[in-house]
Amino acid sequence: MDTTALITDVKQRNRILLVLFVGVFMAALDVAIVAPAIPALRIALGVDNNQIALFIIAYSLCALISTAPMASLSDRYGRRPIYLLNIVLFALGSLVVALAPSYGFALLGRAIQGIAAGGITPAASAVVGDVFPAEQRGKILGLLGATFGIAFLFGPLIASIILLALSWQWLFLVNLPVALLVIGLGARNLPRSRPASILPPFDLGGTLLGFVLLTSLTLAINRAVDQVLGVVLWPWFALLAFVSLPVLIWIERRAAQPIIPLSFFSTRQLKLTYLLCLGAGFAMGSVVFVTSIAVAAFAIPEQQAGFLMLPMVICSSTASVLFGRWLNRIGSRTVVLIGFGAVAGGSALLGLALDVFWLFLVATMALGAGIGTVVGGVLRYIVLNEAAPQQRSTGQGLVNVGISIGNLLAVAVLGALINSQSGGLSGFALAYLVATGPALLMLLLSLGLKGRTREQQSLAIEHATM
Repeated sequence: MDTTALITDVKQRNRILLVLFVGVFMAALDVAIVAPAIPALRIALGVDNNQIALFIIAYSLCALISTAPMASLSDRYGRRPIYLLNIVLFALGSLVVALAPSYGFALLGRAIQGIAAGGITPAASAVVGDVFPAEQRGKILGLLGATFGIAFLFGPLIASIILLALSWQWLFLVNLPVALLVIGLGARNLPRSRPASILPPFDLGGTLLGFVLLTSLTLAINRAVDQVLGVVLWPWFALLAFVSLPVLIWIERRAAQPIIPLSFFSTRQLKLTYLLCLGAGFAMGSVVFVTSIAVAAFAIPEQQAGFLMLPMVICSSTASVLFGRWLNRIGSRTVVLIGFGAVAGGSALLGLALDVFWLFLVATMALGAGIGTVVGGVLRYIVLNEAAPQQRSTGQGLVNVGISIGNLLAVAVLGALINSQSGGLSGFALAYLVATGPALLMLLLSLGLKGRTREQQSLAIEHATM
């Protein structure tokens, strides 16, 4: 595919950024709105806790397994059509859920939403690399990363207002006008690119094996199917994932245009970055239990516990924006070190003093700032600058996959540790002390990233060849 030239017109860049920001925000806000509305959705759909868990899992799983194929299609056919296709699919999934006559149709709609969500962020991040100069990418990616914090800041409030004033269907119907806005603006403003006249065969084998690998890995980690069926299947899913991995590698080595190019794992910078994505996802997953600590340690009513996450969310969004702006000034290695240092400090403090209210707030704010720093933009920035222009979406898709797998592992591992202590405060303390270990490991791995001087030299070479 011919790469899109850098755009120098500031107004045009701002219009492109608006299209990207609104689309990513729509996908992020959907998660932030649905999560606090789960009890209401369970009653409205007439399902039990295990079945409503599948409603959540369907979205996450489909987002995970669609990321690599959607990113590959974006590299083959252009960012603009694939980004807009995913916006259309997201709106369609939202409509299916809202009009669903039964739980099965609602589950189908949520799956369609997840498929679309898996392609939105990688395509948007690749557009940033295509049209913005290297010195502005960190700032833009930081802004896109901050949308998730902003969404989770306003999501619970919006969900409460919708459920009070309207019906649950409007949790999903609200996406339709937003999607129409993005489609209209995107059709006019997103840059066009011309696919190559002769394209290699699509990597169907890699797509199918990737589907099997990620699906089996997801189900092995969270055991959702086990809970619904009452049959222990997770060891078989784990075995299937283990067997699928070498077969996938074998297929990708022979594919003309693999959906997971093994070249991404041939340089130290990219190998370290994708390992750091797992660590960043693990840190993200750890925040799931923060509200439970507030309830257990400080007797905060469950319906009010979410308010204690506001300082953490604000710190996360602020850190994402600030360190995105400072990326070119201090270098990505320094930013990653600061981010994982804050994650390690926050996790350790939660483990050691989670029953002291002011220390709890300090710990969650540090944890939030660290997550906002490493997830917000810096890892995408590294991959964007290291990947070839024609593989930018694929590179960004693998960032999503790494973060998602880390997230799943955190929920499973920390949840098991908490349950091992009967769900009491000692279990939470143990879980967050253990969570400090991966953060410290990521801190050490970060030292292997390129320093600022070498990074700037790489960017200068890229700029000269575009």
